[in-house]
Amino acid sequence: MTRKTIFFGILVCGSILVGCAMVGPIMSDVEKPKYQATALVNEIELRSYDPMLVAVVQVSGNRKDAISEGFRVLADYIFGNNTLDRNISMTAPVEQQAGQKISMTAPVQQQQGSNSWMISFVMPKKFTLKTIPKPNNKMVKINEVPAQRFVTIRFSGTNSDANIERAESALFNYIAQNKINVTGAPKYAFYNPPWTLPFMRRNEIMVQLLDD
Repeated sequence: MTRKTIFFGILVCGSILVGCAMVGPIMSDVEKPKYQATALVNEIELRSYDPMLVAVVQVSGNRKDAISEGFRVLADYIFGNNTLDRNISMTAPVEQQAGQKISMTAPVQQQQGSNSWMISFVMPKKFTLKTIPKPNNKMVKINEVPAQRFVTIRFSGTNSDANIERAESALFNYIAQNKINVTGAPKYAFYNPPWTLPFMRRNEIMVQLLDD
């Protein structure tokens, strides 16, 4: 093998890696929910979210299977399976939450009730409950979510159970040490498509603050 061939191979591999690194963030450059944040420590923030409109679906199964199935159903809705036969712009993140059945906030979310999960997308801000295309699939619900506050932690890497458990433990340790009053189960937020390189991914865990 000549030096020229080796150099060409390295160049091609490098181009592929750069392309993979860039496509995730580019594909994730979509509308995201607005919030005001106060930085705390080690990627932990206090956030105040404005009211929002979300599309939500309840699915059963383990966490990874549930979010995949919920994403599929919601994507079908926003890609035209609605009463206006109209595409709705994708938003980020996808969120997933475990716990009681409560109203969802932000992007794609996942929430668990018993052995079920609530998966949701935040709808673009231009829509209201009156103007949003109604889903044809009865599994999909459109909910109005009031302004809410969360304590959050941000982490990179994959959305593996081990990474989630590690970040969740750090967040709840901070909550306990600082005597922060929270309510409900943690919510998992995933901002990037699965082909994004792990070190460039944005993942979050959010816990709702209990209003005084």
